[in-house]
Amino acid sequence: MNTVRGARERARIEVTAAIKDEARRMLAAEGAAKLSLRAVARELGMVSSALYRYFPSRDELLTALIVDAYDSVGAAAEEADARSLAAGGAPRARWVAVCEAVRAWALEHPHEYALIYGSPVPGYSAPADTIGPASRVGNAFIAIARDAYEGRGLALPPLPAPLRPEAVRMTADFADGLPPEVTAALVAAWAQLVGLVSFELFGQFNRVVEDRAGFFAHAAGQLAHGVGLPAV
Repeated sequence: MNTVRGARERARIEVTAAIKDEARRMLAAEGAAKLSLRAVARELGMVSSALYRYFPSRDELLTALIVDAYDSVGAAAEEADARSLAAGGAPRARWVAVCEAVRAWALEHPHEYALIYGSPVPGYSAPADTIGPASRVGNAFIAIARDAYEGRGLALPPLPAPLRPEAVRMTADFADGLPPEVTAALVAAWAQLVGLVSFELFGQFNRVVEDRAGFFAHAAGQLAHGVGLPAV
C-alpha cells in the first residue's frame, strides 16, 4: 500500500508541475487575464474534469503560480543576502546584493514578475495564502536594517510629523524594533525598487539608460542611503 500511495503521490506531483508549467507558458504568450483551466487542459491533452481535481478553479491555479513566483524571488533575495553576509558584506553591500538579486530574477522571469508586480488580474483577489511568500523580499530588507540598527547604527531618515502615526502603525505591523523613521523609508525604498525594475523590464528605460546594470547598482545604493544604512 505504501508503494502504491508513494507512486500516486509522485504522479500527482508530476501532473501538478506540468499544469503549472503550461500555465506559465500561457502567461508568457497571452497574459494572466486570458488564463483558463480549459485551455491548459486542452494543451496537456487532459479532460477538464481531470484538471479540476488538481486545481478546482482558475483562481486556485493563479494563486499557486503567484505563491511560486513570490517564493522564487524571495529565495533569490535571501540567498543573495546570505552570500553577502558570509563574505563580510556591510549592511549597504547586503542591501545592494538583494536588490540586484531581485533585478536578476525579474529579467530571467519577466512574465512571473509581471504576474506579481504588474497590473492586477481582472476578477482575481489574492487570498491570505500569498501574504507570507509575498513578504520574503521585504523581510530580507527589514533584517538588513535591523542588523544595522542593532550593530553599526542607522542614520535616521527625516519623518514629517503628520506621517509619524502611520509609520508607528507600520512598524508595529511588520518591522517591530525599528524606529518608525526607518520603517517609512523601507516601504518607500521597496516601492522605488519595484519601480526601477519595472521601468527596465517594461521598456521605460529604452533610449534613456544604456548602462542598465551600472545605473541600477547606483540607484540601489541611493535607496540604501535613504534608509540610513551605513556605507561600511
